[in-house]
Amino acid sequence: MADSPRVDESPALREYAAIGDGRTIALVARNGSIDWLPIPDLNSVPAFAAILDRASGGRIELAPVGDYTVTRRYLRGTNVLSTLFRTATGTVRVTDALITGNEGRLPWAELGRRIEGLDGEVRMRWTVRPGTMLGTASPWIQHIGAHSIVHAGPVTIGVTGSEHHPRRNRQRASSEDALRGAFTTTAGSRHLLAIVATENEPLHLPDAATVDAGIDRTISTWRTWSRTFGFDGRWAGDVQRSALLLKLLIYAPTGAVAAAATTSLPESSRGGKNWDYRFAWVRDAAYSVRALVRFGLREETHAAFSWLLDTIEANGPDLHVFYGLDGGVPRGVTAYDVPGWNGIGPVVGGNRAQGQLQLGVFGDLLGLAGEYVSAGNIFDPDTARMLTRVADRVCDLWRRPDSGMWELEETQHFTSSKMGCWQALDAAIHLAEKGQVSGNADRWRAERERIREWIDAHCWSAELGAYTMVAGRAALDTSVLLHAASGFERGPRMASTIDALVRELGRGPLLYRYSGMAEVEHPFVACSFWLAAALACVGRDAEAAALMDKLVKLSNDVGVFAEMIDEDEVTFWGNLPQGLSHLGLINAAITIEEQAAG
Repeated sequence: MADSPRVDESPALREYAAIGDGRTIALVARNGSIDWLPIPDLNSVPAFAAILDRASGGRIELAPVGDYTVTRRYLRGTNVLSTLFRTATGTVRVTDALITGNEGRLPWAELGRRIEGLDGEVRMRWTVRPGTMLGTASPWIQHIGAHSIVHAGPVTIGVTGSEHHPRRNRQRASSEDALRGAFTTTAGSRHLLAIVATENEPLHLPDAATVDAGIDRTISTWRTWSRTFGFDGRWAGDVQRSALLLKLLIYAPTGAVAAAATTSLPESSRGGKNWDYRFAWVRDAAYSVRALVRFGLREETHAAFSWLLDTIEANGPDLHVFYGLDGGVPRGVTAYDVPGWNGIGPVVGGNRAQGQLQLGVFGDLLGLAGEYVSAGNIFDPDTARMLTRVADRVCDLWRRPDSGMWELEETQHFTSSKMGCWQALDAAIHLAEKGQVSGNADRWRAERERIREWIDAHCWSAELGAYTMVAGRAALDTSVLLHAASGFERGPRMASTIDALVRELGRGPLLYRYSGMAEVEHPFVACSFWLAAALACVGRDAEAAALMDKLVKLSNDVGVFAEMIDEDEVTFWGNLPQGLSHLGLINAAITIEEQAAG
């Protein structure tokens, strides 16, 4: 009857839902265990990381004693999770929220777990077991009066609430490794478990009523946000859920958009391809702001775009591939001596793509700037000058080989990178025509045409009937699909490229990233959504809609997508929630609706 793995097993990645407060994100498994929670920030070394280290990573457990089954959902219009546990003796509902304050995020992390007895009696147990912070700290418990406090490196954690019946063994205080408790629910009963934490700061222990009210306030705050945007087309529920998950990835202190909530979740069972995505990629940030613009969201759009511009300017003159959530330029990679999810390592902090030349980011940035202006916004003189410099830089750089969108070690002349340069100059010309920048638009027009001629001469394969991955080679790459939406090509060549990609890289509704990936990883979720959008752009609306109908069903039970999905078993692989996957869904749905409307 048990609906969850044993404590010594790693839950499947499909088992996780995400909750957050604008500063960090927790992953909640179906069995009620919170197996990932960095404190205080998303990019902090996590005090709770059982998803990467089952034995010593740390977790917050709450579940019935004995066997049970689970159903769960997000409360409508929120990122607050409701889990229903059914046992042979009764039913209980757990509501999980990372609580926000009256004026935004709280100055500490506060997790509220409300437990309501619905019928019968259910014996519940809870454990708060901080981890070793990926092998860098040794947690210890301190008893202060009636309170028991856990320390893990610089993080201090306390447990409070009501009717949660903590257990304290004074005889074994020096050997304790966790805080524990138990209670029994009955029909109509209400218990509360609250976990609060700070980093290198005093700890505030709120009273139970304040935390309980905070859960309701957090629900109301999320619903207020959900009402500020609208999409009433097909797949509206899927779009709203993806928008809410995307909102979790927006780091409220700065407006930066994280690419994903986790690090080192493997892309395949072979291991090795484990990356840290808790940074703000220019590419992902641009796609995120584009989605926000299309929703008509003002505050997030302005915050994210302004942060991106300020960060680029502060760390210039070169455009970096990604930035830290605080606006700096991360350097280096740290390896941690822990086993990884299901023992598949490595576990790392940082990402080695930093320092690469990726020409496509210029198209992402200037394309976003064009959308921002089209939405009725105005550039200040400093922004206009910066974007002018970027456009001029593209004119000089586009002939160079780069690492491409997929951050490969060997630099080559990637087709989608050249298309991104075309997109950058096309957007710059648009901005000049709108009077938003004052650069040499004639130069940009000339270089834009040279780029198109070069692509036509070197990157089109008549034999394959497709744009290739690299100039002069026969491999294919799904990232060229992005340039149906960018406007580079929406005619017969893109339509033919779509067919070639599906033939070689397609597995049902899913696509591998590029040629040869079927041997080393699983299909990349975002690529399939790019395909749906590209189909709409070339006028194949019915195919686009049919593909979307299949894709939205591949999320987990609460609408979360990871980076990759196994083509046979439909299991999740890679980091999650993955921003690019959810952005692909949002932008594909909107594109299909726009194209159908003419």
